[in-house]
Amino acid sequence: MSEITKKWYVLRAAGGKEKKAKEYLENEVRRLGLSEYVSQVLIPTEKIYQVKNGKKVSMERIFFPGYILIEANLTGELQHIIRNVPNIAGFLTEKSDKDKNDKQPVPLRQSEVNRILGRVDDLLEQEEENVTPFYVGESVKITDGPFNGFDGTIEEVLHDKKKLKVIVKIFGRKTILELNFVQVVKE
Repeated sequence: MSEITKKWYVLRAAGGKEKKAKEYLENEVRRLGLSEYVSQVLIPTEKIYQVKNGKKVSMERIFFPGYILIEANLTGELQHIIRNVPNIAGFLTEKSDKDKNDKQPVPLRQSEVNRILGRVDDLLEQEEENVTPFYVGESVKITDGPFNGFDGTIEEVLHDKKKLKVIVKIFGRKTILELNFVQVVKE
């Protein structure tokens, strides 16, 4: 049997329900035995780190909220089956003035697919990144280390090292401390 050629398409999903839609879609493909026509369903995400209540918390953020990528060969009824999966509104299609009801899904260009998948792969390899930007002169509270609970002012931001130089008053004297981004929170 010859290899079935598949292309990447974009599905519109209900906002905030991307993961549920992906789960429904994968279950439907498995149930109907269409695995040879649908090879991947992907929600491009990145891992971000934030400090909440003095603790470092990792979260996943979706690149394209409301969209799911699918690698498939849209033959026969597959397109209709995918459109009827819960939380999926349909495919991204071309604008056509001819017939409003017969819009065909437009596959992504290979360069777009490589860019999106490359970005996902790069982020998996990338070190943790701080989401909260810090600025010189801002007031911060130290949440970790021997100076836990002290308040200070940012003197310098070292983005490459992910560190801050913070001025803190200790016993009435101003002292400069070098702290990691995750050791402080904005006040």
